[in-house]
Amino acid sequence: MDKISIIVPVYNEEEAIKIFYDKITEVSAKIEAEFEFIFVNDGSKDKTLDIIKQLRAIDDKVRYVSFSRNFGKEAAMFAGLEAST
Repeated sequence: MDKISIIVPVYNEEEAIKIFYDKITEVSAKIEAEFEFIFVNDGSKDKTLDIIKQLRAIDDKVRYVSFSRNFGKEAAMFAGLEAST
């Protein structure tokens, strides 16, 4: 079976991350493939990481990488690719 890794760099997205997750899981459920969702927290200063951890607790397809500070979307994408399976 095919596996699709969706890499999502995030920075201070506490208000949008749950909306995005709900929609992407709805869409992915209609596709016959295995999915993993890799959120890369790029040094967020809000509750983005806490929300990602909550999503991980309820969905084992959710994975995450968290940076100690903001490194930019290119570094976040690279980290997500490195973490993908």
